[in-house]
Amino acid sequence: MTALDEPTTAPVAGRTPTRHRARWVAGSVLVVGVALVVVLATRPPATATEVDSPLVGAPAPALAGTTLAGQAFQLSSLAGRWVFVNFFASWCPPCQQEEPDLVAFAYQHRAPGDAAVVGVVYDDAASSAKAFLVQSGATWPALGDPDGSIALAYGVRGPPETFLVSPDGIVVAHFDGPMTTASLDYWLRRAEQGTQ
Repeated sequence: MTALDEPTTAPVAGRTPTRHRARWVAGSVLVVGVALVVVLATRPPATATEVDSPLVGAPAPALAGTTLAGQAFQLSSLAGRWVFVNFFASWCPPCQQEEPDLVAFAYQHRAPGDAAVVGVVYDDAASSAKAFLVQSGATWPALGDPDGSIALAYGVRGPPETFLVSPDGIVVAHFDGPMTTASLDYWLRRAEQGTQ
């Protein structure tokens, strides 16, 4: 045996260098895993993307008319409440994907004065949009937009797009893509905390 073959440190009784190294690796993997879970739990779901809009920080454009159910509606009637204004179409697959989440969110926030959802039909027949909402169980007001003037005022390029309007009528966020119940709750909490 030469000097090169001899171990540089004597093994500790009952522990080998390999076991010690394995514990450090396992501990490191555990720490990284916990950190990843924390990051994923505290960030918004990745379905919808917050996008820039010149409306953010400005009063929400007027939203008034007759709902698909035949009732008069004005966005100002919801003053004092957080409102998600959702542009949708029955033919739009991402709209179909998000609809059950919108229904669940609206149900969870059905208490008087709680957050509300308002729909605006985007490039769709009123009869198709109405059937879509009835089939999904949506109970919020939805306005037709046959001439596209509401979409134009909000700068909507295609559904689904959603705007969060504060209790005092200011647009605080704009989202492109399908929302989930978790993302709606996340952005609502974040907006509420930003006003306190």
